[in-house]
Amino acid sequence: MNLQITGHHLEVTPAIHDYVTGKLERVTRHFDSVIDVAVILSVEKLKQKAEVTVHLSGKDVHVEAIEEDLYAAIDVLADKLDRQIQKHKEIQKDHHRGQKIGHNI
Repeated sequence: MNLQITGHHLEVTPAIHDYVTGKLERVTRHFDSVIDVAVILSVEKLKQKAEVTVHLSGKDVHVEAIEEDLYAAIDVLADKLDRQIQKHKEIQKDHHRGQKIGHNI
């Protein structure tokens, strides 16, 4: 997994880098075919914004979160991303999509 963390109007400190890396490890535990992860942290007036784009095999997942605290935005981002990845994983596992329930062929 390639991880790229960039900051817009803020410096990405080692503490922030470690925090983001720790939060995103949860994603790779659920889904092991993650190719690239690009994280953008930015400050817009009083709002802290965290965005992530995860490149999976066959799909890109983009999630963003805006909070008053950067660490809170990273937490919300990680939760949203985790739900999206699990949803994508379930769709891939579902081999019977398109069949109606109750119709046996």
